[in-house]
Amino acid sequence: MMKTTKIIALAAGASLLLSACATSPEMPSPRGQASPMPADTTFSLADIYASDMFSAKSFPTTRWLADGSGYTTLESAEDGGRDIVRYHPETEERTVLVYAAQLQPEGAEEPLRIANYEWSEDGKQLLIFTNTKRSWRTHTLGDYWVLNLENGRLVQLGADFPASTLQFAKFDPAGSRVAYVMQNNIYVQDLASLDITQITSDGSSTIINGTFDWVNEEEFSLRDGFRWSPDGEHIAYWQLDTSGVPMFTMIDNVSELYPTLTEFPYPKVGETNSELRVGTISASGGDTTWVQLPGDPRQNYIVRMEWAGNSDELMVQHMNRAQNNMQFWLAERATGEAVSLITEQSNAWVEQVDDVRFFRDGQSFLWQSERSGYRHLYRFDRDGNGLTPLTEGDYDIVQMLEIVADEQGNGYAWFIASPENPLQRYLFRVDLSGETPAERITPQDWPGYHGYTVSRDGRFALHTVTRMGVPTETRMVRLPDHSVINELEMNTELKEVLAEKLTADVEFFQVEARDGLMLDGYLKRPADFDPSKKYPLIMHIYGEPWGQTVADRWLGQTHLWHDYMTQLGYVVVSIDNRGTRSPRGQEWRHSIYMQLGIITVRDQADALDQMLARWDWIDGNRVGMWGHSGGGSQTLNALFRYPEKFHAGVALAPVPDLRLYDTIYQERYSGLLPDAAESYEETSAVTHAANLQGSLLLVHGTADDNVHYQGSERLQDELIKHNKQFRFMGYPNRTHGIREGEGTSLHLRTMVTEFFWESIPVK
Repeated sequence: MMKTTKIIALAAGASLLLSACATSPEMPSPRGQASPMPADTTFSLADIYASDMFSAKSFPTTRWLADGSGYTTLESAEDGGRDIVRYHPETEERTVLVYAAQLQPEGAEEPLRIANYEWSEDGKQLLIFTNTKRSWRTHTLGDYWVLNLENGRLVQLGADFPASTLQFAKFDPAGSRVAYVMQNNIYVQDLASLDITQITSDGSSTIINGTFDWVNEEEFSLRDGFRWSPDGEHIAYWQLDTSGVPMFTMIDNVSELYPTLTEFPYPKVGETNSELRVGTISASGGDTTWVQLPGDPRQNYIVRMEWAGNSDELMVQHMNRAQNNMQFWLAERATGEAVSLITEQSNAWVEQVDDVRFFRDGQSFLWQSERSGYRHLYRFDRDGNGLTPLTEGDYDIVQMLEIVADEQGNGYAWFIASPENPLQRYLFRVDLSGETPAERITPQDWPGYHGYTVSRDGRFALHTVTRMGVPTETRMVRLPDHSVINELEMNTELKEVLAEKLTADVEFFQVEARDGLMLDGYLKRPADFDPSKKYPLIMHIYGEPWGQTVADRWLGQTHLWHDYMTQLGYVVVSIDNRGTRSPRGQEWRHSIYMQLGIITVRDQADALDQMLARWDWIDGNRVGMWGHSGGGSQTLNALFRYPEKFHAGVALAPVPDLRLYDTIYQERYSGLLPDAAESYEETSAVTHAANLQGSLLLVHGTADDNVHYQGSERLQDELIKHNKQFRFMGYPNRTHGIREGEGTSLHLRTMVTEFFWESIPVK
């Protein structure tokens, strides 16, 4: 096996390189390099990152048919391509709705490769998304084809446009036309004549119609930027003006003889945002009527927009730049005039509301709010008493799943929550009348982390459940009694492999922060654990508002690598500090406002002190930490703020200087400049880099368009200034996940493993 080659950082500013590969103990070591680690583990790093030994099977993606006749999925066809197959949820009767051969264009050598598909409302036509490529961080560009199931006609939309340039194609309500975005303009194509109408014409490199820029896509999950009206007569859409937004440049030193540059608008903290507005236009073209909203559009966000249950009004969620005030505006299509129905506000931040469902021609709708201190479901009646709570209690709704109701609003909302245990997830439903409390549907004797895809009629659900160390099990269940109809994928083979290969004992526990707040954690110990010995400790952290590391669920490769480290002789722990995305209420989450990097790692230090006091078999002189993205940032803060407690750290793709990240995310949690300038200075890890005493491994991909490589270079410069030795690995042309390219994951994890083996060794 190969050994990591290390070059220590020099004050002269030389780059550091760490290269490492790993093979299983049974495999010959390439180029004669030997690993410093023991070879008596039950599996190798290569088994995790370069083989399918631990591959979990997932039941194919399914979607419920609107008529309740079953669900459809994709299955490989004998002659290539994939069939679209319908299954009855109870009998499992199989019917091929579309054969792959029907999706083979004339003259083509093979059927279309289906990336996604959509049925028309009447089920007579099928829209196929294929030949995809990335726009920003997701594959939203591609080609679209429509298959008429009645006559077998297969046609490509926008056939004369350049390949892979269409986005977000969708049928009109009647299924006679399709609208899509092409190069920042919106088009409507008639399916009978194939005639195309361009309904916006001002799209350019800076004017974006019907889709979004990088930052709105990433931070508000805004991608598809237009909506058909229920009557099919109009289209509502977002328009962005990115002029004035600073351009970020990435350098590719690998692909060509000379470096090539990629530029895109990316507003860092305090910089100019895109201007957003929403308007409606006739589906046959014409002038746009813009919604009239107050304030400077570059100092506000339009985070959600939908037709408000009819074809005459729009729902617009409008948030100020500080993101501590959001209003629900009801806008008239004909005039653009808007009135405010609901205001959400906070001393920290508020969040947009997804899954707003309208009833009674828009007179009533469902809303979610944290105004009680927890995220709950409400019903708003425009002709009644306004907001009526449907759920109550000291718990958060984690996810809305399905709303099964008639047009008068009679029915149920199905949602995920976990009132008693924030480490698990369960299915609930509540009557939309608000007259009865929510009821738990997941059986009480069935613990774990549950997920559901509920049928449109609420009678069935595709159910998944997982637990710590137990991969996903998939079943078909009947609702509301939750009786099991069929076991669809139980990952039996993987469970057998895990039973043979994994050895660590795992337990959940709690520790107390200095102010009495209880923090959740999990602990993994070596199989041959001896309480009379002293063990080095590795702590895994994310620590920011977008993640929860401590949960009773299958953690995939992270779980496997942690088990591997216990086999080497380490104790592994993860603690969720306050502020993480745990469903423990608004106060828990908001407590880190303008305190990222301070209170987050203070909780980690408190947890460490508690563990050392409780378990004398942890060696307080050999403590390491690792994390990715926000976890990388918090790892840096732990090493720099508590150098006497944390002796080694691995920071993967961190944000060392919070001023370098994007406006939407960072200003939400850290405040606005210039008022919060001192806070940004204090909460940024780079400010405290001179305190480093232990060992640091810093890793970043040079093509990271999310958390820029620039931040790690700025940190390196600061460490060099103070003659602080560290290790650094830059992965060429890898993005934020540091996954692309042959061998990358194995190389990275081998390097991390050997770093800990050397810096906090097992004795």
